[in-house]
Amino acid sequence: MAVPKSKVTKSKRDMRRAHDAIRSDAYIEDKDTGELRRPHHIDLKTGMYKGRQVLKVKDAI
Repeated sequence: MAVPKSKVTKSKRDMRRAHDAIRSDAYIEDKDTGELRRPHHIDLKTGMYKGRQVLKVKDAI
């Protein structure tokens, strides 16, 4: 069974846990539509990604 050789200090423990904080999701304002969307994701309303058409958008019924 693995046993630690020495006590882990509070400083080292907290440094390891530094990435575990919960942060809010990142959203950016779309340049064309002005709506919020996730960065590096396709805009599902327009079907655009990086200035080019990627998806065909269905017309509203």
